[in-house]
Amino acid sequence: MNAEIIAVGSELLLGQIANTNAQYISKGLADIGVNVYYHSVVGDNQTRLSSVIQTAKSRSNLLIFTGGLGPTKDDLTKETIADIFQKELVHDEASLAYITNYFVQTNREMTPNNRKQALIIKDSTVLPNENGMAPGMAFTHENVTCILLPGPPSEMKPMFNKSVIPYLYSKMDVQIKLYSRVLKFFGIGESILETKLQDLIENQTNPTIAPLASEHEVTIRLTAAHSDERTAKKLLDETEHKIMNRVSTYFYGYDEETLEKQTIDLLQERNVTIASAESLTGGLFGKIVTDIPGASAVYNGGVVVYSTALKQALLHLPKTITDNHGVVSPECAEWMAAEIKNQTGADYGISFTGVAGPEEQEGKPVGTVFIGISDKNGTRSYPLKLAGSRKGIREKTVKHGFRFLNQLVKEGQ
Repeated sequence: MNAEIIAVGSELLLGQIANTNAQYISKGLADIGVNVYYHSVVGDNQTRLSSVIQTAKSRSNLLIFTGGLGPTKDDLTKETIADIFQKELVHDEASLAYITNYFVQTNREMTPNNRKQALIIKDSTVLPNENGMAPGMAFTHENVTCILLPGPPSEMKPMFNKSVIPYLYSKMDVQIKLYSRVLKFFGIGESILETKLQDLIENQTNPTIAPLASEHEVTIRLTAAHSDERTAKKLLDETEHKIMNRVSTYFYGYDEETLEKQTIDLLQERNVTIASAESLTGGLFGKIVTDIPGASAVYNGGVVVYSTALKQALLHLPKTITDNHGVVSPECAEWMAAEIKNQTGADYGISFTGVAGPEEQEGKPVGTVFIGISDKNGTRSYPLKLAGSRKGIREKTVKHGFRFLNQLVKEGQ
Protein backbone atom coordinates (compact mmCIF):
# COMPACT_ATOMS: atom_id res chain seq x y z
CA MET A 1 0.00 0.00 0.00
CA ASN A 2 1.13 3.53 -0.83
CA ALA A 3 -0.59 5.95 1.48
CA GLU A 4 -1.38 9.63 1.53
CA ILE A 5 -2.58 11.40 4.66
CA ILE A 6 -4.96 14.31 4.13
CA ALA A 7 -5.69 16.57 7.08
CA VAL A 8 -8.77 18.75 6.69
CA GLY A 9 -9.25 21.95 8.64
CA SER A 10 -8.61 25.66 8.14
CA GLU A 11 -7.31 25.86 11.70
CA LEU A 12 -4.31 23.79 10.60
CA LEU A 13 -3.47 26.22 7.80
CA LEU A 14 -3.86 29.19 10.13
CA GLY A 15 -1.37 27.68 12.55
CA GLN A 16 -3.90 27.56 15.36
CA ILE A 17 -3.17 23.88 15.98
CA ALA A 18 -0.36 21.56 14.89
CA ASN A 19 -0.98 18.63 12.56
CA THR A 20 0.07 15.97 15.07
CA ASN A 21 -2.41 13.49 13.60
CA ALA A 22 -0.35 13.04 10.43
CA GLN A 23 2.79 12.30 12.44
CA TYR A 24 0.97 9.75 14.57
CA ILE A 25 -0.63 8.01 11.60
CA SER A 26 2.63 7.96 9.65
CA LYS A 27 4.42 6.22 12.49
CA GLY A 28 1.60 3.70 12.88
CA LEU A 29 1.59 2.92 9.15
CA ALA A 30 5.37 2.55 9.09
CA ASP A 31 5.13 -0.01 11.87
CA ILE A 32 2.97 -2.27 9.68
CA GLY A 33 4.92 -1.73 6.48
CA VAL A 34 2.68 0.79 4.71
CA ASN A 35 4.55 3.41 2.70
CA VAL A 36 3.55 7.04 3.29
CA TYR A 37 4.57 9.15 0.31
CA TYR A 38 2.56 12.33 0.81
CA HIS A 39 1.07 14.54 3.51
CA SER A 40 -1.54 17.10 2.47
CA VAL A 41 -3.35 19.78 4.46
CA VAL A 42 -6.39 21.54 3.08
CA GLY A 43 -8.88 24.01 4.54
CA ASP A 44 -12.63 23.68 4.95
CA ASN A 45 -13.37 24.41 1.31
CA GLN A 46 -15.11 21.89 -0.91
CA THR A 47 -13.48 22.99 -4.16
CA ARG A 48 -9.96 22.82 -2.80
CA LEU A 49 -10.64 19.59 -0.94
CA SER A 50 -11.98 18.02 -4.16
CA SER A 51 -8.82 19.03 -5.99
CA VAL A 52 -6.61 17.50 -3.28
CA ILE A 53 -8.57 14.24 -3.34
CA GLN A 54 -8.42 13.97 -7.13
CA THR A 55 -4.65 14.41 -7.04
CA ALA A 56 -4.25 11.98 -4.15
CA LYS A 57 -6.23 9.14 -5.69
CA SER A 58 -4.21 9.43 -8.90
CA ARG A 59 -0.95 8.66 -7.07
CA SER A 60 -1.85 6.73 -3.91
CA ASN A 61 -4.04 3.69 -3.26
CA LEU A 62 -4.66 4.39 0.42
CA LEU A 63 -6.07 7.77 1.44
CA ILE A 64 -6.46 8.52 5.12
CA PHE A 65 -8.43 11.62 6.07
CA THR A 66 -8.58 13.33 9.45
CA GLY A 67 -11.04 16.05 10.35
CA GLY A 68 -14.21 17.43 8.85
CA LEU A 69 -16.63 14.84 10.23
CA GLY A 70 -18.36 17.12 12.72
CA PRO A 71 -21.87 18.66 12.78
CA THR A 72 -21.18 22.13 11.36
CA LYS A 73 -21.53 23.39 7.80
CA ASP A 74 -17.78 23.63 7.30
CA ASP A 75 -17.36 19.91 8.08
CA LEU A 76 -17.30 18.75 4.47
CA THR A 77 -15.02 15.72 4.33
CA LYS A 78 -17.45 12.85 3.90
CA GLU A 79 -19.78 14.87 1.67
CA THR A 80 -16.91 15.74 -0.68
CA ILE A 81 -15.53 12.19 -0.75
CA ALA A 82 -19.00 10.75 -1.39
CA ASP A 83 -19.44 13.12 -4.32
CA ILE A 84 -16.06 12.27 -5.90
CA PHE A 85 -16.51 8.51 -5.55
CA GLN A 86 -20.22 8.73 -6.45
CA LYS A 87 -21.34 7.23 -3.19
CA GLU A 88 -24.54 7.82 -1.25
CA LEU A 89 -24.57 9.11 2.34
CA VAL A 90 -26.86 7.26 4.73
CA HIS A 91 -27.47 7.39 8.47
CA ASP A 92 -25.78 4.67 10.48
CA GLU A 93 -28.49 3.72 12.93
CA ALA A 94 -26.11 2.47 15.61
CA SER A 95 -24.13 5.72 15.52
CA LEU A 96 -27.30 7.80 15.53
CA ALA A 97 -28.60 5.90 18.57
CA TYR A 98 -25.26 6.41 20.33
CA ILE A 99 -25.32 10.17 19.66
CA THR A 100 -28.96 10.50 20.72
CA ASN A 101 -28.32 8.57 23.92
CA TYR A 102 -25.34 10.81 24.71
CA PHE A 103 -27.55 13.92 24.70
CA VAL A 104 -30.17 12.18 26.81
CA GLN A 105 -27.63 11.08 29.41
CA THR A 106 -26.02 14.53 29.63
CA ASN A 107 -29.43 16.23 29.76
CA ARG A 108 -28.59 18.42 26.77
CA GLU A 109 -30.67 19.41 23.78
CA MET A 110 -29.71 17.59 20.58
CA THR A 111 -29.81 20.09 17.73
CA PRO A 112 -30.74 18.77 14.24
CA ASN A 113 -27.22 19.26 12.86
CA ASN A 114 -25.91 16.61 15.25
CA ARG A 115 -27.70 13.98 13.16
CA LYS A 116 -25.16 14.83 10.44
CA GLN A 117 -22.45 13.18 12.48
CA ALA A 118 -24.15 9.81 12.07
CA LEU A 119 -24.00 10.01 8.27
CA ILE A 120 -21.70 7.47 6.67
CA ILE A 121 -20.79 6.58 3.12
CA LYS A 122 -23.06 3.73 2.03
CA ASP A 123 -21.55 0.23 2.23
CA SER A 124 -18.50 1.46 4.12
CA THR A 125 -17.10 -0.25 7.20
CA VAL A 126 -18.05 1.78 10.25
CA LEU A 127 -15.25 2.54 12.71
CA PRO A 128 -16.87 3.14 16.12
CA ASN A 129 -15.95 6.31 17.98
CA GLU A 130 -15.73 5.40 21.66
CA ASN A 131 -14.37 8.80 22.64
CA GLY A 132 -16.63 11.14 20.68
CA MET A 133 -19.66 11.23 18.41
CA ALA A 134 -18.72 11.08 14.73
CA PRO A 135 -17.86 7.52 13.63
CA GLY A 136 -15.01 6.84 11.25
CA MET A 137 -15.48 4.80 8.09
CA ALA A 138 -13.52 2.88 5.47
CA PHE A 139 -14.30 1.71 1.95
CA THR A 140 -12.54 0.67 -1.23
CA HIS A 141 -13.54 1.91 -4.67
CA GLU A 142 -11.68 1.04 -7.87
CA ASN A 143 -8.57 -0.07 -5.98
CA VAL A 144 -8.41 3.06 -3.84
CA THR A 145 -9.08 2.59 -0.13
CA CYS A 146 -10.34 5.59 1.80
CA ILE A 147 -10.35 5.83 5.58
CA LEU A 148 -12.07 8.74 7.30
CA LEU A 149 -11.13 9.60 10.88
CA PRO A 150 -12.22 12.35 13.27
CA GLY A 151 -9.90 15.31 13.79
CA PRO A 152 -9.52 15.51 17.60
CA PRO A 153 -6.45 13.40 18.51
CA SER A 154 -8.25 12.04 21.58
CA GLU A 155 -10.77 10.43 19.20
CA MET A 156 -8.50 9.71 16.24
CA LYS A 157 -5.70 7.84 18.05
CA PRO A 158 -7.80 5.14 19.76
CA MET A 159 -9.86 4.66 16.60
CA PHE A 160 -6.70 4.29 14.53
CA ASN A 161 -5.22 1.73 16.91
CA LYS A 162 -8.36 -0.29 17.59
CA SER A 163 -10.03 -0.21 14.18
CA VAL A 164 -7.78 1.04 11.39
CA ILE A 165 -4.75 -1.18 12.02
CA PRO A 166 -6.84 -4.41 12.05
CA TYR A 167 -8.73 -3.20 8.97
CA LEU A 168 -5.49 -2.64 7.04
CA TYR A 169 -4.07 -5.96 8.18
CA SER A 170 -7.14 -7.68 6.76
CA LYS A 171 -6.29 -6.25 3.34
CA MET A 172 -2.68 -7.38 3.29
CA ASP A 173 -1.65 -10.60 1.57
CA VAL A 174 1.63 -10.65 3.51
CA GLN A 175 1.92 -8.71 6.71
CA ILE A 176 5.20 -6.89 6.28
CA LYS A 177 6.33 -4.77 9.21
CA LEU A 178 8.97 -2.11 9.46
CA TYR A 179 11.61 -2.40 12.16
CA SER A 180 13.76 0.63 12.89
CA ARG A 181 16.91 1.30 14.85
CA VAL A 182 18.45 4.73 15.42
CA LEU A 183 22.23 5.05 15.74
CA LYS A 184 23.45 8.24 17.42
CA PHE A 185 26.75 9.98 16.74
CA PHE A 186 28.53 13.04 18.09
CA GLY A 187 31.68 14.82 16.97
CA ILE A 188 31.13 14.28 13.24
CA GLY A 189 29.08 16.39 10.84
CA GLU A 190 26.25 15.03 8.73
CA SER A 191 28.07 15.71 5.44
CA ILE A 192 31.27 13.96 6.57
CA LEU A 193 29.37 10.98 7.97
CA GLU A 194 27.37 10.69 4.77
CA THR A 195 30.56 10.81 2.70
CA LYS A 196 32.07 7.97 4.73
CA LEU A 197 28.92 5.90 4.14
CA GLN A 198 28.17 7.09 0.62
CA ASP A 199 28.40 3.72 -1.14
CA LEU A 200 26.24 2.05 1.53
CA ILE A 201 23.59 4.77 1.19
CA GLU A 202 23.63 4.71 -2.62
CA ASN A 203 23.24 0.92 -2.72
CA GLN A 204 20.73 0.63 0.11
CA THR A 205 17.74 -1.65 -0.40
CA ASN A 206 16.64 -3.37 2.77
CA PRO A 207 17.42 -2.00 5.31
CA THR A 208 17.30 1.63 4.28
CA ILE A 209 19.84 4.09 5.70
CA ALA A 210 18.69 7.62 6.51
CA PRO A 211 21.17 10.14 8.02
CA LEU A 212 19.61 13.05 9.87
CA ALA A 213 21.22 16.04 11.54
CA SER A 214 19.67 16.88 14.90
CA GLU A 215 20.75 19.31 17.60
CA HIS A 216 24.55 19.33 17.44
CA GLU A 217 24.70 15.63 16.58
CA VAL A 218 23.87 13.18 13.80
CA THR A 219 21.56 10.19 13.79
CA ILE A 220 21.17 7.35 11.32
CA ARG A 221 17.82 5.58 11.11
CA LEU A 222 18.03 2.02 9.83
CA THR A 223 14.72 0.54 8.70
CA ALA A 224 14.21 -3.08 7.72
CA ALA A 225 11.01 -4.41 6.16
CA HIS A 226 10.13 -8.04 6.76
CA SER A 227 7.34 -10.31 7.94
CA ASP A 228 9.68 -11.98 10.45
CA GLU A 229 11.10 -9.93 13.32
CA ARG A 230 14.21 -12.11 13.75
CA THR A 231 15.10 -11.78 10.09
CA ALA A 232 14.58 -8.03 10.25
CA LYS A 233 16.85 -7.80 13.29
CA LYS A 234 19.54 -9.76 11.45
CA LEU A 235 19.33 -7.36 8.52
CA LEU A 236 19.66 -4.40 10.90
CA ASP A 237 22.62 -6.00 12.69
CA GLU A 238 24.46 -6.63 9.42
CA THR A 239 24.01 -3.06 8.22
CA GLU A 240 24.94 -1.60 11.59
CA HIS A 241 28.14 -3.65 11.56
CA LYS A 242 29.13 -2.19 8.18
CA ILE A 243 28.49 1.33 9.45
CA MET A 244 30.40 0.80 12.69
CA ASN A 245 33.44 -0.44 10.78
CA ARG A 246 33.74 3.09 9.43
CA VAL A 247 32.45 5.54 12.03
CA SER A 248 32.33 3.75 15.39
CA THR A 249 34.63 6.40 16.91
CA TYR A 250 31.75 8.85 16.95
CA PHE A 251 28.99 6.46 18.03
CA TYR A 252 27.54 6.74 21.52
CA GLY A 253 24.07 5.20 21.70
CA TYR A 254 20.74 4.04 20.29
CA ASP A 255 17.20 5.31 19.78
CA GLU A 256 16.09 7.65 22.60
CA GLU A 257 19.43 7.70 24.44
CA THR A 258 21.09 11.07 24.99
CA LEU A 259 24.78 11.62 25.51
CA GLU A 260 24.06 13.56 28.68
CA LYS A 261 21.82 10.94 30.28
CA GLN A 262 24.13 8.11 29.27
CA THR A 263 27.09 9.89 30.89
CA ILE A 264 25.23 10.44 34.16
CA ASP A 265 24.14 6.79 34.13
CA LEU A 266 27.75 5.71 33.62
CA LEU A 267 28.87 7.80 36.59
CA GLN A 268 26.15 6.19 38.71
CA GLU A 269 27.14 2.68 37.58
CA ARG A 270 30.78 3.34 38.48
CA ASN A 271 29.77 5.02 41.74
CA VAL A 272 31.89 8.10 40.96
CA THR A 273 31.18 11.82 41.16
CA ILE A 274 31.75 14.92 39.06
CA ALA A 275 32.14 18.65 39.77
CA SER A 276 32.35 21.51 37.28
CA ALA A 277 34.05 24.86 36.87
CA GLU A 278 32.52 26.92 34.08
CA SER A 279 33.55 30.11 32.39
CA LEU A 280 32.20 30.66 28.87
CA THR A 281 29.35 28.13 29.40
CA GLY A 282 27.96 30.15 32.32
CA GLY A 283 26.56 27.20 34.27
CA LEU A 284 25.01 25.40 31.29
CA PHE A 285 26.79 22.13 32.08
CA GLY A 286 25.51 22.20 35.66
CA LYS A 287 21.99 22.98 34.51
CA ILE A 288 21.91 20.09 32.05
CA VAL A 289 23.29 17.68 34.65
CA THR A 290 20.79 18.70 37.31
CA ASP A 291 17.91 18.44 34.83
CA ILE A 292 18.55 14.67 34.75
CA PRO A 293 16.75 12.68 37.47
CA GLY A 294 19.17 11.04 39.86
CA ALA A 295 22.01 13.47 39.12
CA SER A 296 22.32 14.39 42.80
CA ALA A 297 24.01 11.02 43.38
CA VAL A 298 26.92 11.93 41.09
CA TYR A 299 27.09 15.73 40.86
CA ASN A 300 28.89 17.32 43.79
CA GLY A 301 28.32 20.82 42.45
CA GLY A 302 30.04 23.51 40.47
CA VAL A 303 31.09 27.13 40.19
CA VAL A 304 30.63 29.71 37.46
CA VAL A 305 33.83 31.76 37.35
CA TYR A 306 33.26 34.15 34.49
CA SER A 307 35.80 36.81 35.35
CA THR A 308 39.55 36.36 35.72
CA ALA A 309 39.37 37.81 39.21
CA LEU A 310 36.86 35.19 40.32
CA LYS A 311 38.95 32.40 38.80
CA GLN A 312 41.84 33.66 40.90
CA ALA A 313 39.76 34.12 44.05
CA LEU A 314 37.72 30.91 44.04
CA LEU A 315 39.97 28.53 42.12
CA HIS A 316 43.30 30.08 43.10
CA LEU A 317 44.32 30.42 39.45
CA PRO A 318 48.00 31.44 39.52
CA LYS A 319 49.01 34.77 38.07
CA THR A 320 51.72 32.98 36.14
CA ILE A 321 49.05 31.20 34.08
CA THR A 322 47.10 34.38 33.33
CA ASP A 323 50.26 36.32 32.50
CA ASN A 324 51.97 33.66 30.39
CA HIS A 325 49.04 31.82 28.81
CA GLY A 326 45.81 33.71 29.47
CA VAL A 327 42.50 32.35 30.70
CA VAL A 328 41.63 31.00 27.27
CA SER A 329 44.28 28.33 27.34
CA PRO A 330 44.81 24.62 28.03
CA GLU A 331 46.79 25.54 31.12
CA CYS A 332 43.84 27.47 32.57
CA ALA A 333 41.37 24.69 31.70
CA GLU A 334 43.54 22.07 33.38
CA TRP A 335 44.02 24.17 36.51
CA MET A 336 40.28 24.81 36.83
CA ALA A 337 39.41 21.13 36.40
CA ALA A 338 41.98 19.95 38.94
CA GLU A 339 41.09 22.65 41.48
CA ILE A 340 37.32 22.04 41.38
CA LYS A 341 37.95 18.30 41.74
CA ASN A 342 40.16 18.86 44.77
CA GLN A 343 37.92 21.42 46.42
CA THR A 344 34.74 19.31 46.11
CA GLY A 345 36.26 15.88 46.65
CA ALA A 346 34.79 14.67 43.34
CA ASP A 347 36.28 11.82 41.34
CA TYR A 348 36.18 13.92 38.18
CA GLY A 349 36.56 17.63 37.69
CA ILE A 350 35.54 19.24 34.40
CA SER A 351 36.12 22.80 33.23
CA PHE A 352 35.14 25.01 30.32
CA THR A 353 36.94 28.12 29.15
CA GLY A 354 36.98 29.85 25.78
CA VAL A 355 35.57 32.53 23.53
CA ALA A 356 31.85 32.32 22.71
CA GLY A 357 31.77 35.71 21.01
CA PRO A 358 30.81 38.05 19.61
CA GLU A 359 34.37 39.38 19.85
CA GLU A 360 37.75 37.71 20.17
CA GLN A 361 39.48 37.53 23.57
CA GLU A 362 43.18 37.60 24.36
CA GLY A 363 43.81 37.67 20.62
CA LYS A 364 42.06 34.32 20.22
CA PRO A 365 39.20 34.04 17.69
CA VAL A 366 35.57 33.30 18.50
CA GLY A 367 35.05 29.54 18.85
CA THR A 368 38.38 28.87 20.56
CA VAL A 369 37.52 26.53 23.45
CA PHE A 370 39.42 24.43 25.95
CA ILE A 371 37.84 21.73 28.10
CA GLY A 372 39.74 20.33 31.06
CA ILE A 373 39.08 17.03 32.82
CA SER A 374 40.87 15.88 35.95
CA ASP A 375 40.69 12.47 37.63
CA LYS A 376 42.85 10.14 39.70
CA ASN A 377 45.16 9.56 36.73
CA GLY A 378 45.91 13.22 36.12
CA THR A 379 44.56 16.17 34.19
CA ARG A 380 44.25 16.72 30.48
CA SER A 381 42.79 19.38 28.20
CA TYR A 382 40.88 19.17 24.93
CA PRO A 383 41.19 22.03 22.42
CA LEU A 384 38.23 22.79 20.16
CA LYS A 385 37.60 25.12 17.22
CA LEU A 386 33.85 25.69 17.05
CA ALA A 387 31.64 27.75 14.75
CA GLY A 388 28.16 29.16 15.08
CA SER A 389 26.29 31.65 17.20
CA ARG A 390 27.26 32.51 20.76
CA LYS A 391 24.46 30.26 22.01
CA GLY A 392 25.46 27.47 19.63
CA ILE A 393 29.12 27.57 20.65
CA ARG A 394 28.19 27.29 24.32
CA GLU A 395 25.85 24.37 23.67
CA LYS A 396 28.41 22.55 21.49
CA THR A 397 31.08 23.11 24.14
CA VAL A 398 29.00 21.41 26.81
CA LYS A 399 28.10 18.58 24.43
CA HIS A 400 31.78 17.98 23.74
CA GLY A 401 32.42 18.02 27.48
CA PHE A 402 29.92 15.20 27.95
CA ARG A 403 31.54 13.31 25.08
CA PHE A 404 35.07 13.49 26.52
CA LEU A 405 33.83 12.67 30.01
CA ASN A 406 31.79 9.77 28.63
CA GLN A 407 34.83 8.31 26.91
CA LEU A 408 37.01 8.59 30.02
CA VAL A 409 34.43 6.96 32.25
CA LYS A 410 33.89 4.13 29.75
CA GLU A 411 37.61 3.53 29.63
CA GLY A 412 37.68 3.40 33.40
CA GLN A 413 40.23 6.17 33.69
